[in-house]
Order: sequence, then structure tokens, then C-alpha cells
Amino acid sequence: MTVDSADRRLRRARQLTLVSLATNVGTTLLLPGVGLAREPDPLRLALGLVGLAAVTAAQAAVLHAAVTPWLAARSRRRRHAALAVAALLSLPLVGPVAAGAWPTWAWLGASLVGMSPLLFRPLPALLAAAAVLGVSAAVTQATGGPARAALLVTGGVGAGIAAVTWLQVWFWDLLVEARQGQAAGARLAAAEERLRFARDVHDLLGHDLTVIALKAELAERLAPVDAARAGREAAEVRRLAGSALTRVREAVHGYRAVDLAEQLAAVGEVLRSSGVRCTVVPPAGELPAPVAADLAAVAREAGTNVLRHSRADWCRIELTREDDLVTMTVRNDGAGGAGPDGLSGGLRGLADRLAPAGGSVRAYAEDGVFHLVATVPVAS
Repeated sequence: MTVDSADRRLRRARQLTLVSLATNVGTTLLLPGVGLAREPDPLRLALGLVGLAAVTAAQAAVLHAAVTPWLAARSRRRRHAALAVAALLSLPLVGPVAAGAWPTWAWLGASLVGMSPLLFRPLPALLAAAAVLGVSAAVTQATGGPARAALLVTGGVGAGIAAVTWLQVWFWDLLVEARQGQAAGARLAAAEERLRFARDVHDLLGHDLTVIALKAELAERLAPVDAARAGREAAEVRRLAGSALTRVREAVHGYRAVDLAEQLAAVGEVLRSSGVRCTVVPPAGELPAPVAADLAAVAREAGTNVLRHSRADWCRIELTREDDLVTMTVRNDGAGGAGPDGLSGGLRGLADRLAPAGGSVRAYAEDGVFHLVATVPVAS
């Protein structure tokens, strides 16, 4: 499973979720520091610092994994195992710190309970939290502290952290699933467009090929008995084949099969399914087929650029007609860097396509807004 790294909104949500999780869990890691400040033995203090640092680093790795759904499963398991090892090592390292004066490991245990929703499913998480709770009471009692206080700290505080952590991860998972749904919708829209074109080609060729096959069979039968008529049938087959080839070429180049209104609707649907607010303003009246086909190609290329080469939140496609000139303007807020690449293959291809009809295309960025303007004259 992958998440588009260029998705600015999802990336921001990921960063905010990570900061929130780190703040939520990291707060409890400050409380063991109180125990370190109360520890008079330099050796215990040094060992406690090492144990706390190890748990903190392992927890940071697990938090990062929790909001990184594209992380490999092996790497995720390694981070979980590292946290388990750090937690076990913290028992002899952090447990004796400020013995009897401060429940140092109980606070560390609370942070471990708070991490349980990131490590296990609900039932195993409850079992793991219960185990940590028992260890906390045992360590606190063994070091001369009250077990009841340890249970309150590890259980009460840890449960609160775990609840908030679970809620944050749940919201993050919803965002990821929504983004995946948008990507799937975009792929579906593209697949539907390919199927539409396939149906158009089938409709174009189905009848002609059937007639060609029948006339070719007739010409074959007539050849031995009526050569003149067989020749006429063969000529008709050639004419039908040429006509079918012409229609297929027109369909491929957009002169017959492509409907501008359908193309604009398809581009708008793909953009909206990808999270881009898209507004389409169609032309006031009908346009000649060649002009509509050229502008449909511009719309497709513009939609592709918005999806692939920008980080747009909105896009506006507007068609206007003044006298004998039709203009399509596509604007979006995804302009970045130095502006459009003058060597872009897509833009160069559009320019080559519009040139025979006297049209032109230009692209520029202004105030963070990318503009693609295509003009096509209407033949008198």
C-alpha cells in the first residue's frame, strides 16, 4: 500500500498526527525525570538515563511507524521488538531509581500502557497493559514504594494516554482510507473512460466489418461465375475498408468519438475524485467538431498536469468564444518553483496539434497560480 508523497494535505495531517502522538506519550516520559533528579547515587542516575533514553528512542520509532502505512512489515516488527527489549532493560536500569521516594518506573510503565494501541489489537493490548500494570506494582513494591500508588499511576494515567492514542490513530487510519478511496475513484474514472473509447471503436467497426466480411464472401463465390460483379463487390469491400479506417483514425484523433462536454465532465470528475475542487464553465453554444476535438485534447492534458505536476487544491476550466476565436483557460493553484517547463512534451504536443488549425497554447505561472491558455479559431 502506498500513499502519494505529493499529497500535501495528507502529509500535513501525518505530521500533525505524529506530533500529537509524540506529545501525548512523551509527556509521561518527563515524569521519570523527576525520579532521576531525586536519585543521589551517580551510578543509578547514569543507568537510569540510559534506560530512559533507550525507551524514548524505541517509542519514537514505533510512533513513526504508526503514521507510516507504507513502511515494510519487517521494519515495523523490528521497531516493535526494539521497544519490547528496551522496556525489559528498563526494569533493572530505571526500576531502582529514586527507590521509595518516587515511582519512577510506574510513570515509565504508564507511557508503555499508552503505547499499547499502536502495538496490538484491542484484546492483546488489554492483556499487555495488564502485564505492565502487574510489573509496575511489583517493581515499586520491591524498591520500597507503595504498590497502590504505582497501580494508580500506571493504570490510570496509562489508560488515559492509551484512549487518546487509539483515537488519534483511528482518525489517521480514516484519512489514509479516504485517500486510498480517492485514488481508487480516479483509477475507476480513467478505466471508465478507456471502456467508453473501446465501446466507441466497437460501434464504429462492428457494422463495417460485418458488411465487409459478407461482401468479401459474396465476391469469392461470384468470382468463378460472374467476374464483373465479383469485381464490383471487391471494389465495394475496398471502399468500406477505407471508410472504416478513416472513421477509426478520426476516433483516435478525437474528431468523431470524443465529445467535448463528456471530456470536460470526465476531467472534472477525475480531479474531484483526487481531492481537487474543480469548476468547469462550458462554452455558450455548440462548437465545430474539429475545434471541440482540439479543446478536448487540451482538457485532457491540463487535467493530467494538475494531477501529476502540481499540488493543486482547486482548478477552474473555462471556455469562452469571441467572434471566430475559442479560448480555453485552465487555472489551478498548484504552480511551484520556476513555473512551467518550456520543454514539456505534453505542451509541445498540444502546440503541434493546434498549429495546423491556426491555434496556439501558452502556459505561465503568476502569483502561485498556473495558467494554461489555448486558443483555436473557428473556420468561417
